[in-house]
Amino acid sequence: MTTSTTSTNSEALGSTDPEIADLIAREERRESAKIRLIPSENYVSRAVLAATGSILTNKYSEGYAGKRYYEGQQFIDPIETLAVDRARKLFGADHANVQPYSGSPANLAVYLAFCQPGDTVMGLGLPMGGHLTHGWNVSISGKYFKAVQYGVDPVHHLIDLDQVRSLAREHRPKVIWAGGTAYPRLWDWESFAAIAREVGARFVADMAHIAGLIAGGAHPSPVPFADVVTTTTHKTLRGPRGGMILCKDEFKSAIDKAIFPGLQGGPHNHTTAGIAVALREAAEPGFKDYAHQVVKNARAMADELASRGFRVISGGTDNHLVLIDLTAKGIGGKPAAKAMDRAGLEANYNTVPFDPRKPFDPSGVRLGTPAMTSRGMKETEARKVAAWIDQAVQAAGDDAKLDNIAAEVAELCKGFPAPGIDC
Repeated sequence: MTTSTTSTNSEALGSTDPEIADLIAREERRESAKIRLIPSENYVSRAVLAATGSILTNKYSEGYAGKRYYEGQQFIDPIETLAVDRARKLFGADHANVQPYSGSPANLAVYLAFCQPGDTVMGLGLPMGGHLTHGWNVSISGKYFKAVQYGVDPVHHLIDLDQVRSLAREHRPKVIWAGGTAYPRLWDWESFAAIAREVGARFVADMAHIAGLIAGGAHPSPVPFADVVTTTTHKTLRGPRGGMILCKDEFKSAIDKAIFPGLQGGPHNHTTAGIAVALREAAEPGFKDYAHQVVKNARAMADELASRGFRVISGGTDNHLVLIDLTAKGIGGKPAAKAMDRAGLEANYNTVPFDPRKPFDPSGVRLGTPAMTSRGMKETEARKVAAWIDQAVQAAGDDAKLDNIAAEVAELCKGFPAPGIDC
């Protein structure tokens, strides 16, 4: 049924808008023929694609299950209830809100629930691996609130908990964030919770990047320690592009009101259904194998890159991502990432801690293993990818050599079909 529906939808799109249909088909071929190494990207299953592309996109449903402002919710309410119940069970949370449109709106809801403009908030600085919405100055979170940023140790690049505690005692923030976008090590949720309790702050864990690892038991969970946990539902969790908030019962009302009517109107019901499907898939035994393999692959890649002279930030990884500094290779992160892309290896240039270069032309490249792991690749392939990265960086500017690498990458990809893709 799913394949038939997908085929019918593709035919309808091709007939109505061949330009868009062609671009989508080309993107599908690109995702099939390249090894996608951006840590925030993944492949979703056909079931998730079917739910996300369903007629649920037609329906408006402002409010929550059983308390809507529109009629015709006989089937929408059970869908959202399933998603909520599955999220609560999978992560062991008191309450779940599955309506955030993505991770940034979920984080904004936290501010709306607990802060007033001008209040002090604290998070990991963006150049140290944090997220824009944790108080960085170009974000609304850094413009509407007094943001205090903690960092990492200059030698080992690990979170400096002594600094976190000292800054918290000095500034008494309303909210303390843990979590980031380019931090390759485990998060000590319990210590953050203790610091937050000491200064009377709400402790919020942003597990957007590692939600799938947590669901699969490959990373400790913040749920027992945090007042609120925010996340995206894509990335390692392998769901549609959406957001979710988990919290203790005492914060349920504040969080729900912050999402609706505080920030959003009607939820995207097709996304909610896709989230429900992804959460069901994440509860299957095979998902644990996937989550642990993501980490194994990242460690194998980091080790191989280090052996080839790359400076691996923090000396390795405990999760799904590897951050490398290209300075010793005599090339910036941006030209390196572009060379890799030509070679069939999709990554993103990224700042590294204490980076002397500008953010749009930084020293580093950020790599991740979720998508390649979803294809069934393991440590052997991770090491091969690292070798290709080395070759691509050395061949930057030589399109012929990069194209040769891309052909080798595409040949490997044929043996590891991408989930949800026909070609």
